[in-house]
Amino acid sequence: MVIAQAAPLIVLAGPTASGKTSLAIRLAEEFGGEIVSCDSVAVYREMEIGTAKPSLEERARVPHHLIDVAWPDEAVTAGDYSRLAREALGGITERGRLPIVAGGTGLYLRALVDGLFPAPAPTPGLRERLRATAARRGAAYLHRVLARLDAVAADAIHSNDVPKVVRAIEVSLAAKEPLTTQWEKGRDALTGYRILRLGLAPERARLYERINLRAAAMFDRGLVEETARLVERYTYDCRPLTSLGYAEAVAVLRGECSREEAVARAQQGHRNYAKRQGTWFRREQGMQWLQGCGGDDGVVQEAVELVRRFLTS
Repeated sequence: MVIAQAAPLIVLAGPTASGKTSLAIRLAEEFGGEIVSCDSVAVYREMEIGTAKPSLEERARVPHHLIDVAWPDEAVTAGDYSRLAREALGGITERGRLPIVAGGTGLYLRALVDGLFPAPAPTPGLRERLRATAARRGAAYLHRVLARLDAVAADAIHSNDVPKVVRAIEVSLAAKEPLTTQWEKGRDALTGYRILRLGLAPERARLYERINLRAAAMFDRGLVEETARLVERYTYDCRPLTSLGYAEAVAVLRGECSREEAVARAQQGHRNYAKRQGTWFRREQGMQWLQGCGGDDGVVQEAVELVRRFLTS
């Protein structure tokens, strides 16, 4: 009997603005790899400035997958992402290339690697009541409700992402236990791969400086104008427009704040998100932490050596 050898898979995670893209490209070029994006907003076409996607030049250097695969008015769930990403992994492996999953959406990464649980049947009318509550009392209130039910899920879901918050509350209440507890039950975990998990952990002050510069640069590059075009085509109800950066640009378009206030809000929101990402990824088993940003020479050298040892072990 012949036992197939598990294929190698690199997972690169870390907070926003930590340099995941540059390190993933460096590793892909060094080891003949292709990159599978793990970002819940980068999946959408026409959303460029606020997503910090790899540039067209970077995508020309190394094949990328799961970028620009849906229109902004199409829902892409964690289950959808898992299915598409697993298909991409299979194709990369069949071509004899090294798959590298890189991104900061913890829920999508968990869905890909650990699988999803069978969701309980929704309670009739509950979703509509939760949405009405969000409209009446605000998204932040609903997020606080989720935090009381499941603090781990609340850490992973931004307070502005009302659909995900509603779904998490809905599933937690229907099953009478936290959503994250259910993740541990009956999941269809990824098989056929041995995984090296790398995590970027920059010093906080440096990371926050990078975040602040990136958020300001997005507005300088025309984030408000890009958002206006998206609103014209898809309306203010377009779900991806609740994501960080775009939500603040929407506030400018609606006259709710000035551009300067929007930049400050986006910077604060991204810093808060980075903190939640750090909390999430520190719970992941087997993560090997790289102390710095993805473009640092020392981090690159350490990552290359870790991958080389992994591939030859």
